Amino acid sequence: MSAAPDVVVIGEALVDIVHAPDGTRESPGGSPANVALALGRRGLRPLLVTQLAGDAHGRAVRAWLDRSAVTVHVPGAPARTSTAVAHLDDEGAATYEFDIAWDLAPWRAPVTPVVHTGSIAAVLHPGADTVEQALRDARRTAAVTFDPNVRPSLITDAADVRARVARLVALSDVVKVSGEDLDWLHPGRDHRDIAREWLRAGPALVVVTEGAAGSFALHAAGVVEAAAAPVAVVDTVGAGDTFMAALIAQLHARTGADVRARIAGWDAADIAAVLARSAAAAAITVSRPGADPPWAHELATP
Repeated sequence: MSAAPDVVVIGEALVDIVHAPDGTRESPGGSPANVALALGRRGLRPLLVTQLAGDAHGRAVRAWLDRSAVTVHVPGAPARTSTAVAHLDDEGAATYEFDIAWDLAPWRAPVTPVVHTGSIAAVLHPGADTVEQALRDARRTAAVTFDPNVRPSLITDAADVRARVARLVALSDVVKVSGEDLDWLHPGRDHRDIAREWLRAGPALVVVTEGAAGSFALHAAGVVEAAAAPVAVVDTVGAGDTFMAALIAQLHARTGADVRARIAGWDAADIAAVLARSAAAAAITVSRPGADPPWAHELATP
């Protein structure tokens, strides 16, 4: 890159093969890749550290990312590009089946204000260990954000995943998690109680999204709630990733220390505005098919 990245995103990029009631389509995706894409469309300079092969799927993903100004770095030489098969129901909700290769070679992230990870990359062996170490190294100079975005169909050792998520939460400055993920990570428990425990573990901000029920955040300033933005849902693919990218964009500052100071200085009104802007961005994504996050000109506040 000609300039240091604004955000380093670590995680999977893949091809989504979507089976919907009206037919089948293939499109690039992957939760961290979607986050990087949404950041690029906002005018930030994201670097995506991922696994892409030189096959047709890999070339399609690179072209898709390039159109949104995402720079890609691939440590190692993966043999194939990963795929995810999504099945959409009549209401647009997605369930997934994955064919994922995640064997990330060690590398050192460039100095950047924010490092983000989540989803498959954070828990799938053997690459998950490399991701965790990268976060431990990066947090000396960067703020860390994390979205567990759990994919139960890929998990063979639930205890390992739950323990790893707990470690990554403790390493993070900001965590965004869906209520659905909390139900899997901590079955039968109240979402607010879990969020309080996570806040005590290390993050300065924990945000829980509850779909149509809106979202809430825990912070030293207290508990802040926000309604979901009203929208006619086409499908939910990429909604959480768009919310995460909008949240990261509002953290943006010159250094990791500046990001941490910004979060610490927020009051309840600031956090409510952050949640509202993130929900508004996600509403645009769910209003159209696939992971198609908004561009800066589509947002009232980029």
